[in-house]
Amino acid sequence: MKAPITLILFFICSIITAQDIIVVDWSPEYKLTLADFKSENTQIGETNLYSVYSSASLDYSVQMSNIQFMLTKNFNSKVSNRFFPESATIIAPDEDTALKMVDFAQYEFDVCELYARKFRKTLYEEKGTFSDISYVKPLFDNIRKEYNDRITKAGKATDLGKKTEELKKLHEEVLKEIDELSDFCKTCKPKKKKKKK
Repeated sequence: MKAPITLILFFICSIITAQDIIVVDWSPEYKLTLADFKSENTQIGETNLYSVYSSASLDYSVQMSNIQFMLTKNFNSKVSNRFFPESATIIAPDEDTALKMVDFAQYEFDVCELYARKFRKTLYEEKGTFSDISYVKPLFDNIRKEYNDRITKAGKATDLGKKTEELKKLHEEVLKEIDELSDFCKTCKPKKKKKKK
């Protein structure tokens, strides 16, 4: 009799553990540290290689009826920029290089927020009264392409953050652009456009 109970409790614990995934939503206050790179593949030392996978993710999720969708204008809360520490990976020959990779990952997380805001703005501006959800996918695909292109160019220009001055300059530009889209943070409500007289 004890064996089936043990198996059931183990199964329940496994489900709870599997659902206990750590996710960090972007905020201007949260700054990544080396401790945020929790993947078992993270390796510092005993290698000549260096790479970084920040795990920053731009997602869009809508769970509403067609009527609700047609009547909704502000989709800011439906677009997320998240960081997943359990997937985040750094491989570096030493701690100094690893810390530069962390700075590049922070840049990537901030760029992801910039493109989340650009996407929210595009959704807001492109949404017509009777639009259906099909208008979203091409917009999302375009934003993801722009995001990926920007990260790839920055990775090359900064050697994944090893060129610290170049990364600092690019990062300042991104933070300024984020600030310019302040109406499109996840919890913000965009200002209504004034009608022309």
